[in-house]
Parts: sequence; structure tokens; C-alpha cells
Amino acid sequence: MNADVPQSTPPPNVGDFDALYRGDFDALAGDGPPSGPPGFRFDRVPWDIEEAQPVVRALEAEGEIENDVLDIGCGPGENTIFLAERGYRVWGLDAAPAAIDIARERAGRRPLDGSVEFEVADATDLTDWADRFTTIVDSALYHCFPEDRRGAYVAELHRAARSQSRLHVLCFSDLVPEGFPGPFRIGEDNLRDTLTDGGWHVRRLERTTYTTAMTRADFEGLGDSPIAAIAASLGYDERGRLLAPAWLATAERR
Repeated sequence: MNADVPQSTPPPNVGDFDALYRGDFDALAGDGPPSGPPGFRFDRVPWDIEEAQPVVRALEAEGEIENDVLDIGCGPGENTIFLAERGYRVWGLDAAPAAIDIARERAGRRPLDGSVEFEVADATDLTDWADRFTTIVDSALYHCFPEDRRGAYVAELHRAARSQSRLHVLCFSDLVPEGFPGPFRIGEDNLRDTLTDGGWHVRRLERTTYTTAMTRADFEGLGDSPIAAIAASLGYDERGRLLAPAWLATAERR
């Protein structure tokens, strides 16, 4: 399937993200997302689990990360900081200034010795970052772009990558149910074709899960509502955090 899986609400824009990171959830009420369906309202950044994503930890343990690293759409910087703590030189880029402020503040509390940098940047224009990185990590940015912008985004990642660099993309899959608040759902062929057309050779494409900051307790108070039923069908990790169906794609720059 090459088209997006339908969803009830569009994804948030940069202003929405910045409002989320500032904690200004009421400012989003007029835009629809990410306020979600009736009976559900975000009261936190739903992807900020205040630690690195388990999939990113696994990639590092498998030897899939090499210097220099770009964490694109880094948000509050937990994946970036984790990789820096593991000894890599890492740059975290995000279009939301509030996210970069949070990431810098968190990094400043840890002894990283200058191994990490955070900058505000547009992921669809990486001209200033050309030919810089050996590994690129996209943890939940790809699925925020509508289909007509993904090709340009992937091409910019290609621009930022060195020859034979590696790209890891973690994004929501087509198994995320309709009615669940969030970004675009991505089909297998859509992801594979977009990466291939953008100059990447897909080496791995497998189903996994994305750990969210939403918990079992967040949905228990909603009774028999449709969103509570959807959450129950997705499942939780051992700490009660909701797990969203996702893809992990690993590709190499041609």
C-alpha cells in the first residue's frame, strides 16, 4: 500500500509541537490534534518518556550506530543524550525551539564533555549539514510528514549523510488503529518506496513498537470509551506505558 492509512485528524505542525513542549496544551484546542478524540486530552508531550527509546538502545547495543550521529527531530533530546553518554559525537536537530531549549537543559545536567550539540533546524532543508553524518536516527519524525513531503525530507537526509552512511527510521505503522490520536500511519510499501526513491538501500524493515509517555492509568478513567478500547488493544510495557505499533527501517546511503 503506497498511500497513507486514513486517520481522523491531521498531524500537528511546528507551532503545535512548540506549544506542546511549552506545556501550552490549551493553545492546541482550536487545531484539533493533538487534543485527540472526545474524552481524551493530552496533558504531557506524548512521546517524551524522559529516556531513550528502547529501539534506539537496542540499535546501539547491536553495533548499528557509528560516529558522527544525527538525531533528526530530536525533541527533548533523550536519544541524543543517550548516544552521547555511550561515547558517540551526536547532533540533535529539531524545528521546535522549545524542544531544543529542553534538550540543552537536560544535557547540561549530565557530564557529556561537549560530545553533543543541539540546534534549531528545518529537517526539510539540511543544506548547512551536507555530508556530515555516518549514522542518522529518525525516531518518530518521518510519520509527521504528509506523503507529498516525505520524498523531499528523505532526500535531505541523503544530503546530510556521508557515502555508505546508515539511516534508522522508527515510525508509526499501519497497525495503529483509526481513531487513535497521533500522526500519519505508514504502510510498508510507502516507507520502502520512499526510502528507495530517495537514494537509500533498505537493508531491514521490520515491525516493532514505539514506547509512548501515555500510561495504562491515563485510559482507565475513560471507562468504555472507544479510545480506552483502542488503548487496551495495543498493550503496555512492564512499566505500564502504552506501546504503539511501529516500523523500524534500516537503510544505507547509495
